[in-house]
Amino acid sequence: MSPGMLKMWISIAGMGFMFLAIMTIYLSRYKLKGVLRIITAIVAYLFMLVAGITLLIVLLY
Repeated sequence: MSPGMLKMWISIAGMGFMFLAIMTIYLSRYKLKGVLRIITAIVAYLFMLVAGITLLIVLLY
């Protein structure tokens, strides 16, 4: 696999993580209450962190 194709797949994975982060943030803010809200918020921000790291990998390498 060429380096360009690898970067493409990594960036698609990063966009997928961003989408998952948006959906879980929406759930945690507007649909859930209590402990489940806190857990989904933590998971959402972890998705956002992983998405940022994957997109930085694409930009820097």
